[in-house]
Amino acid sequence: MDTIGIIGCGNMGGAIAGSLQMKVIVYDSDSRKAEQLATNKATITVVDSLQALFKECSTMLIAVKPQILSTLYPELQALGSNSKRWISIAAGIPLSVLTEKLGTHEIVRFMPNIAAQYGRAVTAVAPAEGCSASLREDSLQVASSFGSAFLLPESQFSAFIGISGSAIAYVFSFLHALAMGGVAQGIAYPQALQIANDTLKSATSLIDATKANPVELATRVCSAGGTTIEGMKALAQGGFEGLVMRAVEASSEKSKVLEEQAAKQGK
Repeated sequence: MDTIGIIGCGNMGGAIAGSLQMKVIVYDSDSRKAEQLATNKATITVVDSLQALFKECSTMLIAVKPQILSTLYPELQALGSNSKRWISIAAGIPLSVLTEKLGTHEIVRFMPNIAAQYGRAVTAVAPAEGCSASLREDSLQVASSFGSAFLLPESQFSAFIGISGSAIAYVFSFLHALAMGGVAQGIAYPQALQIANDTLKSATSLIDATKANPVELATRVCSAGGTTIEGMKALAQGGFEGLVMRAVEASSEKSKVLEEQAAKQGK
């Protein structure tokens, strides 16, 4: 795939357009937003209508809000949506609705997190039943251009939100808590936060390098009667692991409720 059309140039659509190493043709009802995006990258071209986009592209990426998408279906159908290949990042709109409204099974749904704006997203990728292998592979290539991509069934998207989409905030809270612990021990907050942030990076780099289980790595750090095991004991006494698991569960369950609401809006 050497060309893709993008409908919508908001934060996520714009971030994806800017990260792709291929010809990108964009359409947004706010032409100023689209033109500004195009000035930053030579591979991005702007068109002034969906009709023009359909003429140029066989693969489309939907990057508009669910309530906006619901108003676009009639025009997309009239232009021949059933003859195109589709990728959707429209939040909460399930594949069942997309296949019905677009008239094709050549659809893949993305669930990226906010780090797409910096090329470091973690994205869940779910092809519709009956989707071609070529679109599945092309979609993984697209998702990998702005971070890492994981092929998952759509039924696991809520769980994915719990451990990725929402979990970014958990990590921010953990980093802040580490930094505040440093402040309590006499290190100024800016430096404590940088130390905590770099420590998190070093920890994840060990997992990447060794492929070891995190419990195994933690055990290696814990010397008998040492400082680390005292900290680990305090975490266990506070119910740290159970609390994180409950946070994942709460986010996942809320995601299911919101997806039902979004699906109704997107019909």
